[in-house]
Amino acid sequence: MHSGSIPVADLSGGFDLQATLESGQTFLWRRDDGRTYDEADPYGGSAWYYTVANRADEDPEVVRVRQRDGLLEWEATTDADDLLVERLRLDDDLPAIFARMPDDDLLASATDAYRGLRIVDDPFFPCLISFICSAQMRVGRIHGMQTGLAREFGAEIEFDGETYHAYPTPDRLAEATEEDLRELGLGYRAPYVQRSAELVASGEATAEDVRDFDYEEARDAVQAFVGVGDKVADCVLLFSLGYLEAVPLDTWIQTAIADYYPDCDRGSYAETSRAIRERFGGEYAGYAQTYVFHYLRNRE
Repeated sequence: MHSGSIPVADLSGGFDLQATLESGQTFLWRRDDGRTYDEADPYGGSAWYYTVANRADEDPEVVRVRQRDGLLEWEATTDADDLLVERLRLDDDLPAIFARMPDDDLLASATDAYRGLRIVDDPFFPCLISFICSAQMRVGRIHGMQTGLAREFGAEIEFDGETYHAYPTPDRLAEATEEDLRELGLGYRAPYVQRSAELVASGEATAEDVRDFDYEEARDAVQAFVGVGDKVADCVLLFSLGYLEAVPLDTWIQTAIADYYPDCDRGSYAETSRAIRERFGGEYAGYAQTYVFHYLRNRE
């Protein structure tokens, strides 16, 4: 077993582990206490979270992390410092990002409530499948679907006397039948998941087809996958591919536009997206979106 810690005070702008991992942007982490996305527990806490990290041409690695006494404490099957910095964007300069956001009451309330929340950098394939599953679903249900996919189709890894499940590879998920996926609660999303897994497994469509495009071209390119529209594409760009200007226009952001930024409603996804990205500060508009989404959802 490897273990270590990262002082939160060394991270520019601090860090909030729970807000980051339970803010609707990632569904690849689970809590030891089983309370991931428990709406009765939206603030603070020092629970252990774990994930299984798949890296190209390497065996899956189990990583467990908690935030306690000013430290991010971790245990893992590998040295996890670099992996945590990458996956949780611990090297982002939050004060500089906040400085690019507009000075308004909603953003001030959201950033004050969850200061230290960071955008994740999830692997492309599980992020894609997670958000294909997200249509008309609450975050707890989306998380449960991804847990079920890992349990049924993911590789098993033993660590410290426990069995963990990696997220299924594209090859393995492409072999699943539509009936298999429906039994896990995916419903009408099942054929979308199965076909998108086939596209990645065959190399017909991959993350490399999206990288290096300008933002709006990248949003169009992600829609080559089955079941991906503008909003899901924006989620994948923001939470996996590093397009921090992306603003997914989900229900909560549409609510924010109606209540706080009505002049940004331009009648179409593309035009409204451009307007709210500009209002949220451009380059880091996705950070503003994530804070607002988490704040409004928990204020419900």
